[in-house]
Order: sequence, then C-alpha cells, then structure tokens
Amino acid sequence: MSNDNIIDKIIEVLDTIKPYLYADGGDLEFVKYEDGYVYIKLLGMCQGCSLADVTIENGIFESLKQEIPEIKGVINTL
Repeated sequence: MSNDNIIDKIIEVLDTIKPYLYADGGDLEFVKYEDGYVYIKLLGMCQGCSLADVTIENGIFESLKQEIPEIKGVINTL
C-alpha cells in the first residue's frame, strides 16, 4: 500500500473513532504518518486525561493495526 493510500485509510479509521471521543468531550487530530508511526494530537477532554495512554494503545492503535498492518505505533504529539 502506498503512503497516500495508508494516510487515506488512517484518516478513515480515525473518523470512526472520533464519535467515541466526542461522547467524552474529546477529539483528535491527525498530524502525520512517518516510518510506520501515526502522529496524532488529542484535543478537548482527552488532553491530559489520565486514560489517554490507554485510549491511544488499546483503542486508537488497535483499531489502526487491524485495518493497516504497516502501523507500528501511535504517538500523541501533545
């Protein structure tokens, strides 16, 4: 899969996750995809939340990895 296709798929997957974040007053922004890593910025109530790491690892990363095997990890750019 080309980088452009991966980025399109990343955005598609992130868009399916956003409603769950909205429900808790949060949001996320896609920043970039580089060397197998997805860079995001958590927004709203997700910023500084004590469960942000769990959300990134168990929610966002797992969802992306299921759809895009090339993904190595998700990094919150704060």
